[in-house]
Parts: sequence; C-alpha cells; structure tokens
Amino acid sequence: LVTGVQTCALPISSDVQLPNAPPPIFVMLSGSDTDSSNAQPSNAELPISVTPSGIAIDERTLQLLNAELPIAYVNLDSILVSYTFAIEANDQLMDEQEKATAKFNQQYRNFQNEYADFQRKIENNAFLSRERAENEANRLQKKQQDLQELEQKLSQEIMVKTQNLTQQLSDTVDNFIKEFNADGRYKVIFTNNHRDNIIMADESFDITAQVVDELNRRYVKKK
Repeated sequence: LVTGVQTCALPISSDVQLPNAPPPIFVMLSGSDTDSSNAQPSNAELPISVTPSGIAIDERTLQLLNAELPIAYVNLDSILVSYTFAIEANDQLMDEQEKATAKFNQQYRNFQNEYADFQRKIENNAFLSRERAENEANRLQKKQQDLQELEQKLSQEIMVKTQNLTQQLSDTVDNFIKEFNADGRYKVIFTNNHRDNIIMADESFDITAQVVDELNRRYVKKK
C-alpha cells in the first residue's frame, strides 16, 4: 500500500506425531467348533504380537498400524519464495507499488510547495484582496482532497492486484496438487503456512520440494 506520507490540514479551512492407534483387535484364543480341515484361517492362527500395554494383536493389524500413513503436506511459505512464477509476480507487484508511491509523493511535494508559498503570502500580506486569498485557500484545499482520493485509489489498486495474485497462486497450486495426486497415493494433503495447520511433522511427509520442482519445470516450459 502507499504509505509513509501524511497529509496536512490547511489552517484556513473552515473549522506432526502419528495419531493414536485404533482400538486393537483382540485375539480369540478359543478353538472353532467346525471341522479344522474346512475352516478358514482365523486371527488365532496368525502370528501374535503383544503391545507394550499387554494387549495381544495379530500381525496383520500390527502391519496396518506400522504402515506409513498416506498423508503429506506442503509449505506455502516455501512455495512463495521458490516458485519462479510467484517470485516474478511479486517483483512485478512491488515495482507497481513503488511507481504508485513515487507518483503520489511527487504530487504531494508539489502541494507542499504551493502550500508553503501560500503561507508566506499570508504572513507578508501579499494578497491584494481577501477574495484572492480565499480563492487560493479553496484551490489548495481542493487539491488536498484530490490527493487523499488519489492515495486511496492507488492503495485500492495495489490491494486488488495483490488479492488477484494470491488467488491465482492458490488456484495454480490446487490444480497442480490434483494432478500430482491423480494416482491417489495420498489420501490427505495439508497446506501449512506459518505453522497455522501443522505444528510438528516428520519431514518424510513434506512434499514441498517435489511440488516446487514440478511447478517450476512446467512454468519454464510454458515460457
């Protein structure tokens, strides 16, 4: 936003850890009443493991508990500073903001000079009539109002462009993630921004580097 400039009032104006394991499957240790030659293998026939809490579970369940979770996450902060399109777009936005600030500051400096000249004339009684002094005061007051409107206009333009850029980046990442996970390898993919969603997670779940590499590869190809 256009900042760092203050207008002045004219004196002459009118007044991640693994989640808890699901409930264990208790092993039925009693035999079956059916003929063992025709019976299907039961949990009791599978190798048995005992958890540290003393609960017996079959090996199939243990494998499920120990399997890598089909989840991942991406750090949006890292994407913003590593994705070439995001870097270039942000540089362009900064350039436009600097130009808007320079445009406003130049006009404001002109106003300050005109106002200082008006003050000197008032102090030295240089105006030939009260009417001429009032007309100049009104002109400067109108110019000050125009500057305030210009500041709001330039700030609004920068804000809209920033919002559009943010939305474009979000859509780009969302669409890419859908393609990236088209094979369904992940059941859940989180986004993390300033640790808003994930406080701690094993780095093996972080796919940010893969996402950034592929986004940059596609962006370069389009250029």
